[in-house]
Amino acid sequence: MDNLVQCLSKGCHPVAVGGPKPSLTTFRNSIEDMGYVLIKFTGTHGGTDLGMWIDMNSTDLKQAHFDRHTGIAHVEGTLILNNINLRCIADIELATLQGTGRLEVQPILH
Repeated sequence: MDNLVQCLSKGCHPVAVGGPKPSLTTFRNSIEDMGYVLIKFTGTHGGTDLGMWIDMNSTDLKQAHFDRHTGIAHVEGTLILNNINLRCIADIELATLQGTGRLEVQPILH
């Protein structure tokens, strides 16, 4: 298995909302309108921005109060990194746009 994937799939890691200019508005619009978000694993050398397609059935925004800039957004989605199918799971604190996340290796579907 790829070293980066192996590292990020063991335990939880510090993450932040990714992209060139992360903001709460961009994060909210990415979830609600595009269904695709960027999550940055900040603990890797230089940081690792990963884009994932949101799984709205597993994402939980009940504790996310975007208008008040408070609460936690639990986001889950899928991506491919270095030819490996993955699920990204992250909890983002809206006040700071930071939190924790991890990757899970997904089985290959035929």
